Amino acid sequence: MNNYNIRNANPSEFEEIGKILINVYSKLEGFPKEEEQPNYYKMLANIGDFTKHPETELLVAVDENNTILGAVVYFNDMQYYGSGGTATQEKGSAGFRLLGVDSQARGKGIGKLLTLECIKKATDNKRKQLIIHSTLAMKTAWKMYENIGFKRSEDLDFMQGELPVFGFRYQLIS
Repeated sequence: MNNYNIRNANPSEFEEIGKILINVYSKLEGFPKEEEQPNYYKMLANIGDFTKHPETELLVAVDENNTILGAVVYFNDMQYYGSGGTATQEKGSAGFRLLGVDSQARGKGIGKLLTLECIKKATDNKRKQLIIHSTLAMKTAWKMYENIGFKRSEDLDFMQGELPVFGFRYQLIS
């Protein structure tokens, strides 16, 4: 097993992370392409902009050579989460979005490591739950999330244009 490290991304890495995420999302079968949702892909390209919000972190998984293998945006305050639906009104909650693993690093547990780091951050910050969203094109990740303990929450579902987006919760404090 390789030794991976999860840390905050450096501003000098933001552009590379954006390119990785665009590559990941644009290749998902059934996920809208750049010409269908240009603003979504512009957001991915400018992923570092999320770090301008308070209590928002861009986390990266790197190997021993400091190669970026994957990334996720962690929101300790849901008002900055930036999704459709009601998620941004959830109080005492954290969330993460835009998790992506480089195609060269798939199957090595990188997505799970990033997810577990977000759970740890939310726990350390005494959040009552962690909220995420996914789409049918990301169904592979659903199994991982559910195995970790996320539960589907239909009240968090919304439509992003023609794309149904599905909400999940991970209870931290009951």
